[in-house]
Order: sequence, then C-alpha cells, then structure tokens
Amino acid sequence: MRTELLPVTPETLARAGELIRAGALVAFPTETVYGLGANALDDGAVRSIFEAKGRPGDNPLIVHISDIRQLAPLIDGEPSDMAKRLMDACWPGPMTLIFPKSDAVPMAVTAGLDTVAIRYPAHPAARALIDAARRPIAAPSANRSGRPSPTTAAHVMEDMDGRIPLILDGGPCEVGLESTVIDMTGDLPRILRPGGVTPERIAEICGGVRVDDAVMRPLKEGEKPRSPGMKYRHYAPKGQLTIVQGEQAEVKARIIEMYDAAVAEGQNPLILALEPHLPAYGSRRALSLGGDAAGMAHALFNALRDADTLGAEVLFSEAVPTDGVGLAVMNRLGRAAAFHIIEV
Repeated sequence: MRTELLPVTPETLARAGELIRAGALVAFPTETVYGLGANALDDGAVRSIFEAKGRPGDNPLIVHISDIRQLAPLIDGEPSDMAKRLMDACWPGPMTLIFPKSDAVPMAVTAGLDTVAIRYPAHPAARALIDAARRPIAAPSANRSGRPSPTTAAHVMEDMDGRIPLILDGGPCEVGLESTVIDMTGDLPRILRPGGVTPERIAEICGGVRVDDAVMRPLKEGEKPRSPGMKYRHYAPKGQLTIVQGEQAEVKARIIEMYDAAVAEGQNPLILALEPHLPAYGSRRALSLGGDAAGMAHALFNALRDADTLGAEVLFSEAVPTDGVGLAVMNRLGRAAAFHIIEV
C-alpha cells in the first residue's frame, strides 16, 4: 500500500472523509498527538486499526466526536451532573470521559468492555475530519504499538508508511501527551490516564477526584486495561530506559555513574534531562526535556524517538514531581521504562 502524506486542506479533508466512510484508515493531527482514525461504528474498520498498529485486542480505543450532540447515541443513559460540568469546562480539549456504552458502539472499540471512552478534540483539523466523515472516529495514537506516540506527521510516516493510505499533516501537536482519561461511572471522577487536564483542575470542577493506583504501576497479571495507555510497557524507545528519582544532586551523581559504567561496558548511553540541568552532565550525550514539567510533556515523545535515531542502547532520565501535569509525564516515562525507577 502506498501511503500519501498531504497537508490539511478542504480537498484533503474531503478525501479523508471519503476514506473513513469506505472503511479505510486515516492518520490525523489532534492537539495531543496524531491519531489513527477509522469509522467508530464499523466493526471491520475498527479491527483494521489493531492490525495496522500491531495493537493487542484487549486495549480499548477512544471515540472522537466533533459536536456534543454526537455523544447521546454512543452512550447508555444521561451523563451525570459532574460529567456535564467537566464537559462544559474542558471540551473541546485534551480530556476523554468514560461512560456506559450504547449498542451502537462495536465491542472491538471497547475491547469487550461495557464502557466507551469519548473525546471532543480541540484541534480544528480533527473536528473537520469528523465532520467530513459524518461519522464518529475511533482513534488511538498513530504509531506502532508500544512505540512513543507521534507528535508530528513525520513520526507517523516512520511507523505507518505502507500500512495506511493517508496521513494528514497538520504540523506539530501542541500538547504532546495524550488526553486525560477519566472514568465517570462511579461517584467521583477517577483518572485512569493522566494528561493535560490535571487532577487539581478536575477536583476544582467536581469537588473531588480519584487517581487510579494503576497510573504509576504496571498492570497485574490478568488485569484488563480499562483505558488506553494502561499496558505494562508503552511509549517505549528501543533502548532500556531507567528513571532516577530523588534530590537533584544525587540524581545527577547516579545518572553520571550509570552513564560512565555503560560507556565502559561498550554500550551507547543517553541522558534525558531538564534543560537547566544539562550543563551538569558535561560532555556526556544528553537530550533536553524542556525547562519544566509542562515543557517535558511537550518534548517527551519527540526525545524518545530521537533516542532511537541516535541508536541509544540505554537511557537514563531525570524524574519530575507528580503534581499538576508532572503526573502525566511520570506516567508516560514510567510505562516507557516498564517502571524501572531508581530512588536515590
């Protein structure tokens, strides 16, 4: 299959909409990461997403809508008052809500769960594609399963060339991390995957929030993912990633120690560090993760892909505090490292 990489225009959006209606896949930009979209109501089209990505069938997808009126046919019952407050405050935007599913949603979308994850993206090209398709669009990130999520169309081409007919290029993604996923089926919102809509913001809107304990641990044997991004090793570079957490001076010393030991063993190491800390590592090879947690959120997946380009066999990354968007950063880093975290 030949994969075309085309800019977002009215003509390419119309063509992409036709492809979606015909059961084909289209990669498209959102404000978080690039998505790999199919008609959410077409079981066969949805299954082709899993095939193209090499994605396990027990990993649910998110359904994207372009108008709040498209929500009702996809869910069973009315959203709660708390869900409505979140939708009013944060949609369109980088937030996904989980509701009981309606019979209209194929089980392939929800990986056999009786709930469905819905997002109303803010990116104008994403909403225009949904409008052009005249269908809700099921879409995970547009990468090979387990790889770092794509934040540019070039990243998508790296993973999807020859697997899908069309990639719409809308430029770099603004947020850089996938949406916050919130389970709304209980008495309080429960965060299953942290993102740009932080726990603090959700608590402010709803009067409380729970963060699922699986956010910062691997799934247990036989535990079924209830949200995208909950698998054991996800977003991973090809090299083994280790996270070092603690006081900055001790973190720096341990990373330097491990880096130098890797060099002595003939390995090709790489350091991932916040921009202000880079001088502390001297001439050792390091990539910037931005100036703070928010910058790290934007830069993380790009840095993990750059690590592969540089041939890094082992990676050593600084941690960030888990308040605010830092929780989302540490969730992605933790899964990329298979939760190999050293406390110093």
